[in-house]
Amino acid sequence: MTDDADDRTDEASDEDVRVLVVDDDPDIARFVEVNLQGDGYIVDIAADGEQGLESALEHPPDLALVDVMMPGMDGFQLVERLRGDPRTAGISIIMLTAKSLTADKVLGLTAGADDYIIKPFDPVELLARVKGTLRRAEEMRASSPLTGLPGNIRIQEEIARAVTSGKPFALVYADLDNFKAYNDFYGFLRGDAAIKTASGILQEEARRAAGDAAFVGHMGGDDFVLMVPPEKVEEVCHGIIKRFDEATAEMYDEDDHVRGYIEIRSRRGELQRFPLLSISLGVATTERRTFSHREEAVAIATEMKNYAKRSEGSSWAIDRRSVRR
Repeated sequence: MTDDADDRTDEASDEDVRVLVVDDDPDIARFVEVNLQGDGYIVDIAADGEQGLESALEHPPDLALVDVMMPGMDGFQLVERLRGDPRTAGISIIMLTAKSLTADKVLGLTAGADDYIIKPFDPVELLARVKGTLRRAEEMRASSPLTGLPGNIRIQEEIARAVTSGKPFALVYADLDNFKAYNDFYGFLRGDAAIKTASGILQEEARRAAGDAAFVGHMGGDDFVLMVPPEKVEEVCHGIIKRFDEATAEMYDEDDHVRGYIEIRSRRGELQRFPLLSISLGVATTERRTFSHREEAVAIATEMKNYAKRSEGSSWAIDRRSVRR
């Protein structure tokens, strides 16, 4: 579990947000700049698509306001370039257009824009669209688009809150074994379906045992986090493993499931066997120790997960070491 964010859980202020304005009309660019700066945003200006692309790569913004009609690289082309580069793919984009034709709106959204504003616009509308687009982007980052579960930001907040409160908790790190081979063999659609199946099992078992006291988050890929009361964690782990192993019959073609493995040819041309999907669970708990920071709990859960993965098939491992402070 990576932890690149700092300990703040408060929403970022406007002063932390960088906006790139790409428009070949200096009067409009200046108008937008003044109003955004007046509301506390950091603003960069580019006079055309090429400059806009260079600026976005050099100083990645949180949001770009892109004019549709520009000489050379137009707004549609710029949006496609931004979306096509991993360094800028996550930028929020609002298109500025002097046309109200539905076709232009559709083209902008198809190219990858999040919203559009029709010129002329007033400062109130401009700021409302900017705030709304940034808010939606933040909400998307806080949850997994595949499973709908809370994402890394919420996970970090929940662990930090549990540690700070001093209330007993058990942190479970869940990871699918042999998932990459499965995904390569059957394709990403069935890979996504397997992750959704795992997500459903984790949620159902955690909430069946712990009710509203359960928290389930999706870090991305095939990694999940659960938080339940310590006295419920063994019941939850047993339930998850039983349900997941039963569900593998639906994830595989019948012949592969009966055989108990799939075969994939390596880059060297060697045929390799991979067992059926299984799930490994690592548990950190306050039952015999306390944590002063969320990173401690995460480190223990990760250690236990790695230990569980040494066993064949689905397995779980709980940290039972006592630490006196």
